[in-house]
Amino acid sequence: MKALKIPGRRPLLATAAVLALATAAWLGAPLAANAGDKVAAATTHAHVATEAAPVSVVRLPSDLPGPIGKRGPQRVKVDFETTEVTGHLDDGTTYHYWTFNNKVPGPFVRVRVGDTVEVKLKNAEDSAMMHNVDFHAVTGPGGGAKATEAAPGETRGFEFKALNPGLYVYHCATPMVAQHIANGMYGLILVEPEEGLPKVDHEFYVMQGELYTEQAHGTKGHLGESYEKLISERPEYFIFNGSADALKKNPLKAKVGETVRIYFGVGGPNYTSSFHVIGEIFDKAYPLASLSSPMKDVQTITTPPGGASVVDFKVEVPGNYILVDHALSRVERGLAGILQVEGPENPTVFKDYNPQKSAQSTGGH
Repeated sequence: MKALKIPGRRPLLATAAVLALATAAWLGAPLAANAGDKVAAATTHAHVATEAAPVSVVRLPSDLPGPIGKRGPQRVKVDFETTEVTGHLDDGTTYHYWTFNNKVPGPFVRVRVGDTVEVKLKNAEDSAMMHNVDFHAVTGPGGGAKATEAAPGETRGFEFKALNPGLYVYHCATPMVAQHIANGMYGLILVEPEEGLPKVDHEFYVMQGELYTEQAHGTKGHLGESYEKLISERPEYFIFNGSADALKKNPLKAKVGETVRIYFGVGGPNYTSSFHVIGEIFDKAYPLASLSSPMKDVQTITTPPGGASVVDFKVEVPGNYILVDHALSRVERGLAGILQVEGPENPTVFKDYNPQKSAQSTGGH
């Protein structure tokens, strides 16, 4: 299917508008009678209104709520606003993101088994597109997508009982689903087991995604999205937490002797990640974010699109530890982060014979 050529609009956006109208029945979500008119009127307006003032969409890795602790089941309210904003993608480069609450990934949601979760989703009035949310932690039609399909300016909602512990992805599931995800509409929800998780000193929130830009990687200025590259699975950028090198500019931080937990997810929409921290071994790894029985002494953990993993480790030696997808060519397309560890040297664990020369090196592995 080719993108429609509509003057003044990006081809993929126009295509998605038609797909949303034509395939709404796939989600069972009725569209307002004037939904097509709203899309047509808002498409150009939303893009132009924000391009002059780009914002940071980066979700800081430390931006997540703390452990719930021991308590009984409760009713928990979760509020989302879907927004379409032009943000910084790379140095001198901007992109028009679609987001949950203005950041990529969306908010880290934290509940426990047995909680009843009330979800309210408002689609911003100046949005060009319809949006919704599908929680992989939900047992129910569409993960909530049908119940939250909202036109611009509309608010929808539903509630669900958190039945299964684990770390789960949520994402927008409005057609074209891959487009909404690629533009930034994904996040994580942690359903803690009744007894909680073992205590650690630091918890971090990291998600991997892809961007399919019309222009080549490294192009300066404002980049548009490409339907052809998306449908052919040829991303120009791989990113952690919203933009190129986001977690190099906003590193994770810890001190020697502390324990670290990373909640890691892949929004995708298409590529599996081989998550690895260069110079560290995961003391505990929870493959596919199943929290019942962790593996020990794991070097790299496979995480599929729409999936998640949890890793725990203790930092023994100071220095910079690089977060990568071990499909290492992706580092050259923006996919790298840093864990900064401060503290005293630990020569019984690691001793550099030429520290001054090493300080000048940019080598990673």
